[in-house]
Amino acid sequence: MNFLRNTFAVIIGLVIAGLIITLGIRIFPQWITFEAFAPFEHWQKFLETMQDDKAFFGFLLFISGLGTTVGGVVTAMIVKYAKVAYAILIGFIMLFIAMLDVIVFPYHPTFYKISIFLTFFPFSWIGGKIVSIIYERKKKRRIAEKMNQNK
Repeated sequence: MNFLRNTFAVIIGLVIAGLIITLGIRIFPQWITFEAFAPFEHWQKFLETMQDDKAFFGFLLFISGLGTTVGGVVTAMIVKYAKVAYAILIGFIMLFIAMLDVIVFPYHPTFYKISIFLTFFPFSWIGGKIVSIIYERKKKRRIAEKMNQNK
């Protein structure tokens, strides 16, 4: 049962991270150079037009970090054990997807190629750590309340 729960948590975390990144790209209408929303069909042409726009790739790194953090938080909330480890798994999978993007579409600037390594793992770890700290505090509060009730 834990396997299904953990698999579900990872899938939900990836969907949420991907959704945040996709919606983040669509926030600024001047960046959208295509009419229909079909991101995979138009991605190469889109990257070609954004190739020299450092602000776009900086924002993409920011929104990727935010999406990975939220995806890590959601994943860590759903899994029962090893919350930080499963959140880091979200970062690893997102890094793998980003590396495939960099390999398939060569229009990314060098700073972006280097920075994705420094974005996905730390932010997913932060997401898992946030949930882990919250759960530990709740656990300590429950223990303190039980001890106060026994006095």
